[in-house]
Amino acid sequence: MSDSPNILFIITDQQRADTIHALGNPAIRTPALDRLVNEGTAFTNCYTPSPECVPARCCITHGQYPSQTRCYGNGSNFPEDRETYMTALSRKGYRTHGVGKYHFAYADHDRTYENNGFDQRERQEEIVRKPEKDEYLTFIRENYPEVTDPHGIRGDMYYMPQPSMLPQSAHPTQWVGDRAVKFIEEQKDSERPWFQYVSFVHPHPPFAPPSPWHKLYRDLDVPPPHRPEGFENNLIHINHFQNRYKRFDKGTDIHRERMMRAYYYASISFVDYQVGRILDALDEQGFTDNTLVLFTSDHGELLGDFGSVGKRSYHEPVCNVPLLLRGPGMVPGGNISTTPVSLIDITRTLLDTAGTGFDTHTAEGENLVDFANRDSKDRTVFTQLGSGGRAIYTAVTRRWKFVYSAPDNRELLFDLEQDPGESRDLCPYVIGRKRESDQALQSLRQELWQHLRDTGEAEQALSGDSWKVYPKQSVPEHPDAGLLYQDHPWASELESIPGYRA
Repeated sequence: MSDSPNILFIITDQQRADTIHALGNPAIRTPALDRLVNEGTAFTNCYTPSPECVPARCCITHGQYPSQTRCYGNGSNFPEDRETYMTALSRKGYRTHGVGKYHFAYADHDRTYENNGFDQRERQEEIVRKPEKDEYLTFIRENYPEVTDPHGIRGDMYYMPQPSMLPQSAHPTQWVGDRAVKFIEEQKDSERPWFQYVSFVHPHPPFAPPSPWHKLYRDLDVPPPHRPEGFENNLIHINHFQNRYKRFDKGTDIHRERMMRAYYYASISFVDYQVGRILDALDEQGFTDNTLVLFTSDHGELLGDFGSVGKRSYHEPVCNVPLLLRGPGMVPGGNISTTPVSLIDITRTLLDTAGTGFDTHTAEGENLVDFANRDSKDRTVFTQLGSGGRAIYTAVTRRWKFVYSAPDNRELLFDLEQDPGESRDLCPYVIGRKRESDQALQSLRQELWQHLRDTGEAEQALSGDSWKVYPKQSVPEHPDAGLLYQDHPWASELESIPGYRA
């Protein structure tokens, strides 16, 4: 067995920070994540560098903010001129294995399916141009050829809670868990240190847990959406835009919303079950004392809070994500850190733990192990969605959150200590007044502007010493304008009905 620590990196998709029982949510059952909380350090102020899948994962891959990678949204590409952390770990001698969703995106689509630094990669993606290159879809096609939507029915059912079309044994979450456990078992006699990336598609919508997990929670078991008085005043363009194409802007009801949240919780508990299996495998193979475990998610989900669904927003349920770190002898157990951290810090942690770095560029961020071993401190971290006229820029400290939405030409400020539910935008009340919130506004604005200058975003974001003004954006008045159909690629191929649809 190698003297270098092994590294297990587990990531979910679209999981909010408030979905762990041991961190204060009495309604959800997460015994495996609770174990990581009790045996390691939980960072309760972890923020995604981008509240969207592809750019967030690109940030982790290269250890840089979106303004540096130029990967701004799900339609953007990863940069091709810099290393991945997997390449750096491989160069250091680690066996690198990836299973599940990575969401690579390159202009050359064939490169999207390459290993990009992994010695071995077992793919499971949601939307796939070439199903034959996705190991999970190959498995499903061979064993369940009648299934059209293995990750849940998308399109106009995207935010409708639904049982999976697959049994538990073939569910995408179970498939990832099975292969993660198998990889750990195979390393028992290896002399090389190993790194395993374990990525679950869920609880990303559609919220489609398998039977019997779909009835783990009933609608009355989960808390209702958070809708503070006057929340409509703090919605920005991206909220209205998402609510439209996700079919949430023309009325809903509390029963549907609570059932949606129940199925979301069930999806997380089923992931938690897999995490428990993976931790048990570490124990059984004697790896626990020499393995650094990280658990996080790429971004969160509004889930009906503020009358909205989806990601991409500035709100806490979207930007604040879980981050758990365990490493016996490396990280203190039962520790809560309130230091603001970013998913960018994960990259630096991985590289430092392996004793390596990038040859092509410098990773931003700081080592989470260092943060875990000292008292919490304040710090500013940044979040960005898009660029130019569609951008949302955010700066967050332990107490304050400052937001600028370019499509609205609007600044927002929240005191997260006094108002953790983000019910009151302080900007209208602080302009020109000598008070603490006014000082926070001025300070965070300047910090954010400097960050954008330092990372090459100034031309898109700033005009001199002020925000660059773009035309305001709005949602079309027609209620059916902009609705999105995002069916699984197999759906059109397998859903022909003779005599009804060709």
